Amino acid sequence: MAGQSLDLLQGTLDVLVLRTLLWGEMHGYAVSRWIHDRTDGVIEIEDAALYKALHRLERAGAIEAAWGLSENNRRARYYHLTRRGRQQLRVGESTWRRYAEAVAKVLEPA
Repeated sequence: MAGQSLDLLQGTLDVLVLRTLLWGEMHGYAVSRWIHDRTDGVIEIEDAALYKALHRLERAGAIEAAWGLSENNRRARYYHLTRRGRQQLRVGESTWRRYAEAVAKVLEPA
């Protein structure tokens, strides 16, 4: 399995995006790169999935966006967390950690 990308479980992408934006305002490509780099390349997010998640989170009021210039001097939408997004992140992280602990228990030798 080493060297292969992992498919994201449903709902995980939102938590990853929110957690990434906790570090500060970023454009979509930077969010994707940060997650990729942070996971040593194990998690690669397809553009379509990322932008669907960003739009979904924006509609839910978890993030807000504004136009700005990227480091390449190109126009890009920069996303940042809202108060609602911070709350959603706390709930999502808690839920995900409980899920991961449960899966780890199943995978442990009896």
